[in-house]
Amino acid sequence: MKALLALLMAGKLGKVLLTGGTMFLSIFVYAFSFGWAYAVGVVLLLFVHEMGHFVAARNRGLEVGAPVFIPFVGAWVALKTTELDPETEAYVGLGGPLLGTAAAFLCYLYGLDSGERLWLAVAYTGFMLNAFNLIPLSPLDGGRIVRVISPKIWFLGVPVLMGAFLWKPSPLLLLVAILAAPQLWAAWKGEDTAVRHITAPRVKWAYGVQYLALLGALALLAFEVHERLGA
Repeated sequence: MKALLALLMAGKLGKVLLTGGTMFLSIFVYAFSFGWAYAVGVVLLLFVHEMGHFVAARNRGLEVGAPVFIPFVGAWVALKTTELDPETEAYVGLGGPLLGTAAAFLCYLYGLDSGERLWLAVAYTGFMLNAFNLIPLSPLDGGRIVRVISPKIWFLGVPVLMGAFLWKPSPLLLLVAILAAPQLWAAWKGEDTAVRHITAPRVKWAYGVQYLALLGALALLAFEVHERLGA
């Protein structure tokens, strides 16, 4: 009761209900297709991923909302500050995949130790979801990270997104394409001038190395788990 009153006094009960309610809705929907245990595992991995963004944003002193979940779309945290410099945007964008990958890796280790294939399946999904988010195309996390290097890199994400759609057509991929189109057009016209304010090559190198290392690790881990589950 004291904890509930404290939440009410802080005005944060609505955020708790929003996050918790949408989490349970996602679990309920996923459970019909994949079972309760798998649904809980995947939604918790999504939560950890979004908390990575949340923590990174708070570390930079940014106002950020609570995570919100939508079944078969994913989850997100809304930044109250919309205009961010490229380095801050890359920092916040990298936080989610880093923490999400770490959580999936723990599931992978437990699956190896226990021999339970469910944990490996959850880990595989976590690796794939974080790898998908690293496609270098805004508004995905990868697009936010590589913007600190050059918005032109977004165009490398176009064939990847098209290949993913041809492999498994999804309304989500169409939504990403629609959201990305205006920013791609601005990058094509050279209107994204914010990146020009970053003069330190070490900033670009730092994020570039982290991005490639994380993407490579996710690709190798996803392949290894896929082969193990197949066997």
